[in-house]
Order: sequence, then structure tokens, then C-alpha cells
Amino acid sequence: MPDSIIIAGAGHAAGQIAVSLRQEGFSGRIVMVGEEPYLPYQRPPLSKKYLSGELELERMYVRHQKFYDEHKIDIRLSTRVEKINRNDQTVVLSDGQEEQYGFLVLATGSHVRKLQIPGHDLEGVHYLRSVEDVHRIQQGFRPGARLVIIGAGYIGMETAAVAVTHGLDVTVVETADYIMARALAPEVAAFFDKVHRDAGVKIMCGRDPNAEILGDGKVEILRGADGQDRPADLIIAGIGILPTTDIAAEAGIECADGIIVDECCRTSDPHIVAIGDCTNHPNHLLGRRLRLESVHNAQEQAKTAAATLCGKLKPYNQIPWFWSDQYDLKLQIVGLSGDHDQVIIRGDFADRSFAAFYMKGDLLIAVDAVNSAREFMLSKKLIAQGARIEPEILADTSIDFKELANAALA
Repeated sequence: MPDSIIIAGAGHAAGQIAVSLRQEGFSGRIVMVGEEPYLPYQRPPLSKKYLSGELELERMYVRHQKFYDEHKIDIRLSTRVEKINRNDQTVVLSDGQEEQYGFLVLATGSHVRKLQIPGHDLEGVHYLRSVEDVHRIQQGFRPGARLVIIGAGYIGMETAAVAVTHGLDVTVVETADYIMARALAPEVAAFFDKVHRDAGVKIMCGRDPNAEILGDGKVEILRGADGQDRPADLIIAGIGILPTTDIAAEAGIECADGIIVDECCRTSDPHIVAIGDCTNHPNHLLGRRLRLESVHNAQEQAKTAAATLCGKLKPYNQIPWFWSDQYDLKLQIVGLSGDHDQVIIRGDFADRSFAAFYMKGDLLIAVDAVNSAREFMLSKKLIAQGARIEPEILADTSIDFKELANAALA
């Protein structure tokens, strides 16, 4: 077992691996190095209850300072690992210090994809990825303010829900034909589209917003490629995130759409593991490699990597799942729906409680559950076990879903 572990990054995955290392019995030195001035925290609430002011920062922490003190975890905040020297197993920090490691954990996470259009650097152009991002947005978050959101993914639509509820004039501009197109079938997206429009959000899909942002030092107008001007007091761009792989790639560690790891989170260097958003890992249940941006992935990879570092191989091999809170709706997604050939809806949109089942033949590959926790939980088991269900049986709502699921799992 190594006597010193350096964790590059201080996000959710980093916080979890620090906890898990101690739980696995590691008693050596742990140093965590993170760019932000905050302890490791959960990011999903940033676009939900933290943005709305309903949640305090301390409630998002993975663990409080007392835990790190009691477990002798040295946290260096407002600091970055700048360079990895693999030959002598050292890292160089942004404050000039050099640290020796027995093993290095790369938990560098991801960063926002930024706008590349004229005016992108004007005051009032925001991204939503960190606590500081939210604090900057909140300065202009007032009733009547004109907010234009570029991108209708989870972040964009969650932000729209919070903003319109707080009285802002909200417009969402999206290049795809419908909102949340990367994740949802058109039928489910149409349901959420109506919910947002009924709440007062203006949604413009199939539009290319990437022309220019105009203003005298501050945002005033988003001019789209269609020539249409959209007045704005602030703009939030949610156009995706990219894995942070720079220090790994510069050190010669294998990277391809993320840092390449195996099922035990080991990289191409035997003294370095990687976890969380920055990784590209194999999933044998799905038969493919994945790069996932989710809390579930960050937590579970951290647990696997901690075991690996302590000499206990516990391969990470789980079905991905995600969630999104918008208004009174909890959307829970399990599996990856991209390869489906049929969607079956059980439940009623009017009741705001239903589930969409994505089928490939008679194989269930993904489920979107809206205010339907039972369908979500049972579907995690069904998909993990490769359950096959005749589509016409699944579509028959006279059959209780729990009964149907139990029969498929038998």
C-alpha cells in the first residue's frame, strides 16, 4: 500500500475518494489539491436550489472541514496541479511547491465549453459550473430582468425553471429541433416543452444563436445567425462541458475523449488512477466505453479507485443514471437511450407522472421516469439484468408495472 496519495482536483469525485480511502483502511498521507476556494461539493444543486437561494453552500459539501481534520486529509484550496513528473513521481503545484506521491489520483473533472462569438467576453455573459458562477449570476437575478439562455440541455432548462419562477423574462435558444434532445425522446421533450411554456418561458428551437453578442461593455442584445435580435440583461450559456485532461495528456498518459482508464480506474501509468468526469471507462454491461458527467459516476468510480489503491480490485460496472429537477417534476433517467427503436409511454402526461421506456426490439435499454420513483428503481434492475419484455405487454397499462417487472426478473 502506498504511503502518500495526491488527489489532483477537489470536486465531488475527489471528496468521495478521500472518504473511501480512509474507509478502505488507507492510513498514509492524503493531499487534495483543488482550484476553487471551497471544500468538495455537489454540483447538481447549483442550477437548482443553490441558484434559487433555497440551499446554503455548507449543505452541498461532500464532507465538512471537521471530517478532513479528523481523518488527517490535507486540503490545498485555490491551488492547481500544474505538472506531473512521472519519472520521479512528483507533481508541481501552482504555488510553486512540489509534492511526492506513491499514487496520484486524477480527479480533474470537466470545464465548460465556451462561446466563440464576438461579444462573448462582455459583462453579463455567464456559465453555470461553479459556486462563483452562481454568485455572479445572482447579481443580475431580479424580477423583470431579461435572461437569454443558450442551450436547452439539463443546465439550461433547470436554470430556466428557477429563473421564470423568480420573475425573470426568460428566453431559451437551442440549435436542436427540441429541448434536451441529447437525452429525451421527442414525446417526453414535448411534455417538458409545454410545462416550460406554460410557466412563461419562451423557447426557440432549431435556431443558431452563434452570431454575436452586442453591448457597450455589457450585454444588451444576442443577435442570432437568423438576424433576429434578442434583448438581454444577462446571458447564460449551457453548451456542454469538456473533460479536463491537459495535465494528463502533457504527461503522456493515454487520453481519448477523456483519460483512458480500465474497470478499476487504472490509467496507462501504473502509479496513476483517474475518476469522475475526466475519465473514459469501459462498461461491460453496455459493451462500450463511456465518458459520463454524473454524480453517480463520480461517486462509484471514486469508491472503485480507492479500493484499487488499497489492493482490493472492485471493478466499476454499473448502468448509468441521472436526474433533473424542473418545477415540481423530478426526471430520473436510467440507461442510455441512443440506440432505441421504439418508445413506450406508461402513465398520463396530464397527471405529471409517467415513464417512457426505450426498447431495442424486446430489450429494455433506458427509461425516463417523471415523478415515478417506482418505475425508476425497478428499471435499474431490469436494465442491469438485460431484461427482455414484449413491447405489447409493456404497453398494456392494465398490467401492474411491479408485477410485470418481477416476471421479467424471474
